[in-house]
Amino acid sequence: MNCKKIAFVVNVDWFFISHRLPIALAAIKSGYEVHLICKDTGKLDTLIDYGINVHDINFSRSGGALINEIKSLFILRKLFKDITPDIVHAVTIQPVLYSGLVLHSLRVKPSFVAAISGLGYVFSANSFRAKLTKYFVSFFYKLAFLHKRKVAIFQNTNDENILSLVTNLSYHEKVLIKGSGADLDTYLYCKEPETGPIKIVMACRLLKEKGVYEFIEAAKVVLQNVDNVEFLLAGTPDLANPNSVSQTELNAWSDEGVVTLLGHCDDIPKCFRESHIITMPSYYGEGVPKVLIEAAACGRPIVTTDNPGCRDSVIPDITGKLVPIKNAKSLAEAFLELISEPAMRLSMGEKARLYAEEEFDVKYVVEKHLNLYSQQMQVISSI
Repeated sequence: MNCKKIAFVVNVDWFFISHRLPIALAAIKSGYEVHLICKDTGKLDTLIDYGINVHDINFSRSGGALINEIKSLFILRKLFKDITPDIVHAVTIQPVLYSGLVLHSLRVKPSFVAAISGLGYVFSANSFRAKLTKYFVSFFYKLAFLHKRKVAIFQNTNDENILSLVTNLSYHEKVLIKGSGADLDTYLYCKEPETGPIKIVMACRLLKEKGVYEFIEAAKVVLQNVDNVEFLLAGTPDLANPNSVSQTELNAWSDEGVVTLLGHCDDIPKCFRESHIITMPSYYGEGVPKVLIEAAACGRPIVTTDNPGCRDSVIPDITGKLVPIKNAKSLAEAFLELISEPAMRLSMGEKARLYAEEEFDVKYVVEKHLNLYSQQMQVISSI
């Protein structure tokens, strides 16, 4: 009997480690031969040590010359032909679109699992350029989702509704899994520090759409009104993305005393244990931000935006606060309320942990994926 094969397709290796590795390891344990197609940024040896067959492909995350994108499609097609996977599991926009398009050209077509971890900028912005891009992206989603044996994984109902309408997905061709989950044995609950300043942390890719500017403006307002508060920003500029915050801007904010720059943070659990409030005022097309799931698991109140995906990470006024997008004033007011009400912070943190246990346990996320793979394999065996 041939070995069951899954080919994951993601942009970069580090994203796979942070967002999908537990699923891949569980699949290996369940008897699957696991392949990963992604761009090598220095993590491939780690992945190989886990028993994953890694194939390097130079996906351009910021877009590129048409000839390079066509070349990536041909390389992806060759890899699919060589691997002969039973299931292709693509994650995020570019891998989903490219994989869906390439699968049409294969004589033997695997099942297609398309993980929609947020629809990105074009489905949330209103500029002419965004609307034009949305038209073309929608067209390619329609083509990619013409595959007969497919299932789309959504992280929030907003994305599910939008893409189901665009691609005519049926009820049986989609599933809702809220985020990538958090390891509750790693992101342990602990009470907030009782001494030192109130620490408010934002940890993310440093893109404008993640709400970095709003975070800084809100910090300025708070620091003008109260003492003994420290704002911390974890992350580094994304040089491949034209909407990245620049290092010059970061240095200026640090020099002004508005924010403490943490840079790339390898120990997020420790960072959260030493904090009091976690925030991400994003207006990007999120899935369910992993960092907010991890914040809930650590028992920290969350302040985020009433934005698809972000709002799915909290129970409003129970585990955190929701504020309007692009509204630094409301963000500052939410911070000030939590700063002045320690009992509220503690209560929200305790309930956030319970919410994480109910909704965001990575073991539950892994189980849902393995069940989905099993269903796809049953379909294949019945053909």
